[in-house]
Amino acid sequence: MENTFENRLLLAEATDQVRVDFYKKTYAHVAGGILLFIFFEYILLQSETVVNFMMSMTQGWRWLVMLGGFMFITSYAESTALKTADKNKQYLAYAIYIFAEAIIFVPLLAIAIFYTDGPALLQQASIVTLALFVGISSVVFITKKNFSFIKAGLTVGFFIAMGLIVAGALFGFDLGLWFSVGMCVLAGGAILYQTSNLVNKFGTEDYIPAALGLFASLMLLFWYVLSIFSRD
Repeated sequence: MENTFENRLLLAEATDQVRVDFYKKTYAHVAGGILLFIFFEYILLQSETVVNFMMSMTQGWRWLVMLGGFMFITSYAESTALKTADKNKQYLAYAIYIFAEAIIFVPLLAIAIFYTDGPALLQQASIVTLALFVGISSVVFITKKNFSFIKAGLTVGFFIAMGLIVAGALFGFDLGLWFSVGMCVLAGGAILYQTSNLVNKFGTEDYIPAALGLFASLMLLFWYVLSIFSRD
């Protein structure tokens, strides 16, 4: 994600202290997003009606409708967070996106909790996801390399993935373990790209859209790590 604000101070041009403060704010907002996601998810999973409805939406064209709605909300949240300097609107966009993530995660988490090893499986998937997130993000800070060049590859990869997801939903075939592994690789690339943007593309006041991008990549990784752990 790239900011379109004019006359803003780029993080790359700021002092070391300003950069450190920006990183602290960004990752604090990612952590806050995780806590809000857990809160939303807890509330949603208490409702049998919500769980049953979301489970019914995982089949065929209904799942494509859900994905389409989720992508629309994602686009809205990202564009709103980037195009306004109003922090209240940025926070609202971030919260809306987190709620959308919580909604779409309901079926996967319901299966993990009620039909598999439950809390132990979620704990394992969460630890693996966070470990990968920290490790991948560290690569950018340690190497100080600009990974914006991987954007084209990520774009092609996600278009291919969406094509496979649409085909699987329409024709009813399981994409399998290796698709989930491939999506974990793509999610790792997205984390690398978003962290690189954090260092090289954002302004000093853009910590909310920066956090949104990192949170989105983290949740994508968590989805497919949990999918792998949930397989029989």
